[in-house]
Amino acid sequence: ISVYHKENLKDIILELNRLGVEIYSTGGTKSFIKGLNVNVQAVEDITSYPSILGGRVKTLHPKIFGGILARRDNEKDNIQVKKYEIPHIDLVIVDLYPFQETVTSGAEEQDIIEKIDIGGISLIRAAAKNFKDVVIVPSKAEYADLLEILKTKNGESSLEDRKSFAKAAFEISSSYDTAIYSYFSGDEPDTFKTTINPQRKLRYGENPHQAGYFYGNFNELFEQLHGKEISYNNLLDIEAAVGLISEFTETTFAVLKHNNACGLAVREKLVDAWNDALAGDPVSAFGGVLITNKEIDKETAEEINKIFYEVIIAPSYSNDALNILKGKKNRIILILKDTELPKKQFRSLLNGVLVQDKDLHSEFKKDMDLATKQAPSDIQYNDLAFANILVKHSKSNSIVLAKNMQLIASGVGQTSRIDALKHAIEKAKSFKFDLQDAVMASDAFFPFADSVEIANKEGINAVIQPGGSIRDKDSINYCDENNMAMVFTGIRHFKH
Repeated sequence: ISVYHKENLKDIILELNRLGVEIYSTGGTKSFIKGLNVNVQAVEDITSYPSILGGRVKTLHPKIFGGILARRDNEKDNIQVKKYEIPHIDLVIVDLYPFQETVTSGAEEQDIIEKIDIGGISLIRAAAKNFKDVVIVPSKAEYADLLEILKTKNGESSLEDRKSFAKAAFEISSSYDTAIYSYFSGDEPDTFKTTINPQRKLRYGENPHQAGYFYGNFNELFEQLHGKEISYNNLLDIEAAVGLISEFTETTFAVLKHNNACGLAVREKLVDAWNDALAGDPVSAFGGVLITNKEIDKETAEEINKIFYEVIIAPSYSNDALNILKGKKNRIILILKDTELPKKQFRSLLNGVLVQDKDLHSEFKKDMDLATKQAPSDIQYNDLAFANILVKHSKSNSIVLAKNMQLIASGVGQTSRIDALKHAIEKAKSFKFDLQDAVMASDAFFPFADSVEIANKEGINAVIQPGGSIRDKDSINYCDENNMAMVFTGIRHFKH
């Protein structure tokens, strides 16, 4: 037994002692076992060789690995085991040095290097290879399974049990080595090697006839306070919601549906941010995902409790607010612990995987180049930056209309830019928004001047777009002739 974390080990030690199992151990684990008044033999007593190099070499010895790897039904192995007085080892319990946790903590490189486990990983691989004769418990996650075998079967494991433990062992070994490789690779663009452990089997995938799984550590980012099991589609919307809300520091509330914002507003009071976000599209908000970057108070909870939605996400909730929101049994209530998501995006494609840097570029006034004679007002500059963030987080082709830090309407996922604009205008009108002095954002350049012409006729008089069309001049000339302001960012924000 050689483990880093001693939590939950006590019950296993006591059961092994009850069954009369002879225990070998090292260092801190040996001291822990002795503290339970259980007999334990030091590995050094078997090997007749001390721990050396500051503990770097403890278990790496033929008498240890021979005892693990010896095939019980192999005559030659048995002859050698007897000749060299090698004890058979039937159970190996290991919990590796926390390498990834040490990297994440921001430790110095020498501290990180010292957390590369050598003996432990070797014990795991050796025992897993010989699963026919040996039980390998490769981490504290498997303690409960071992304890059940010890208690209910008096330690008698089946071949199926041992093979299952071996599978877990090689999964841990692979993950551990990949974490080390990733540390040494850094951000090399030509490097792609990953292993992510499954956390949960989902009820189904995008549709009921599709199987679905989530691979990753959801609990690292969220704490679920209430509600039903999170679905595949919930997770897609949650990821989109977190990416969007992370762009804002002011009090902000957003409503998302099918990965797109259907409402978002920035206000001084949270309840006002909610009401104005909902006003953006109260129809699409039904069954959506809500997210805010501030604590939800009682007043806001009473308002948002008036509609049906699947998920609500916030950094915290007042006690009164939480009691109100828990009134619906299936409503998923999440605390967002961290908005820092991985900076790489992965997508399965054909018989491979696409990998790209996440679009983390946002443009503000200093990043905007004035393309027209008329400049936006200060208020419009703020709205343009606001709208441009929203268009970046919308499915292409997308157009966003905004006014006074409120999403008025968007046209998303359209096959032409002009259709996206027409759809946005139609939605804004259907919810009685005044488009006079609103601003328009486009995720890519306008191939023709028709979009700015239509926008102008509706009262929209400030535009933000990447620019880069061979016909940019047509749009610029139209804006100049009609006293419209247009800025270029030079950054396209396609999202497929």
